[in-house]
Amino acid sequence: MRTMTWNQQVVKKNNKALVLQLIMENEPISRADIAQTSGLNKTTVSTLVTELLEEDLIFESGPGVSSGGRRPVILHFNKDAGYAIGIDIGVNYVLSVLTDLKGNILIEKSQTLSHTTYASIMDILQKMIQSLMDEMPKSRYGIVGIGVGVPGIVNNEGSVLLAPNLGWSNIQLKEELEKLYNVPVIIENEANAGAVGEQNFGIGQNHKNILYISAGIGIGVGIIVNRELYKGINGFSGEMGHMIIDMNGKRCNCGSRGCWEAYASEQALLEMSDASIKSLEGLLELAKNGDKKAKHLFEEIGHYLGLGINNIINTFNPEQVIIGNRLALAKEWIESPIRNTIEKHTLAFHQNDLQLNFSKLGKYSTSLGLSAFAVDNFIKG
Repeated sequence: MRTMTWNQQVVKKNNKALVLQLIMENEPISRADIAQTSGLNKTTVSTLVTELLEEDLIFESGPGVSSGGRRPVILHFNKDAGYAIGIDIGVNYVLSVLTDLKGNILIEKSQTLSHTTYASIMDILQKMIQSLMDEMPKSRYGIVGIGVGVPGIVNNEGSVLLAPNLGWSNIQLKEELEKLYNVPVIIENEANAGAVGEQNFGIGQNHKNILYISAGIGIGVGIIVNRELYKGINGFSGEMGHMIIDMNGKRCNCGSRGCWEAYASEQALLEMSDASIKSLEGLLELAKNGDKKAKHLFEEIGHYLGLGINNIINTFNPEQVIIGNRLALAKEWIESPIRNTIEKHTLAFHQNDLQLNFSKLGKYSTSLGLSAFAVDNFIKG
């Protein structure tokens, strides 16, 4: 009998999450439309809607359009019932955003990094989170969750096993933040989060099978298969920055040689440029002013990016490849060499239905993806 009760609770919880998801995605919507779309009976829908109203997760507005008979009361999702924090830890920056439950950014904080030790970044995180919490509007649920993206290998339990470009290994960031703030914390690889951000809010919204290339100081790949994030058995998928493109090539931060990111990343770009150029922004400024050497460097990086993307396209046969993170800022100079390299090397079958796009969300892809993880976790309760 107890098993039956537990099963009923699970079914009810899942049904409630389904109803809330339908309202979020299709608002404004009536109870009758929810019943029809979900396949749940009207009494069940009515009971669950009443609970969601009491919990302030939805609200009612005046009658909608009648399809014959009484005009229905319309339901809306209460996007201001709580807020989520999404934090993107890069090698040379930290960006954090406070969003409502629909992913709209209300407040953002950013800081450039000169040190990537765990202690120094943890100090920055605490100050940013506290500042966002102090400034956020009042709401019933406050912070519903915090999502943090890390450029490294994160397991399914949220431990950062290795982030070579930060110099981190075996970091328990999730535990530490949950103790400090007493809210659910999700730690995710930043490229995975970027893929989810672009799919939910950006240029990937109309595609089911997406490869998101996060090209910053390192390179990571987020893989979406049939609208689901593919993580592999332990959560380690997408470490394609470390596929070998030259067996006896340059030394990579991971300890190997000839990795893709040693040739096609922001770090590789800076190593190839004059010692006087210390940042991507500096090179972008030169290219904008017509500097031939800067343009040539971007073309070379574009060529190397194209080589790696070619390997990934031939492996996954995606419908869309999205290039994001900081190198996407150089779209004007890297897009053409990327496309030329793909046209030259990628099997023709793959190219017929392939879309190659640059990120629509710019620097926010990852932080918005992390906010979406936090909200999803809250909604599914």
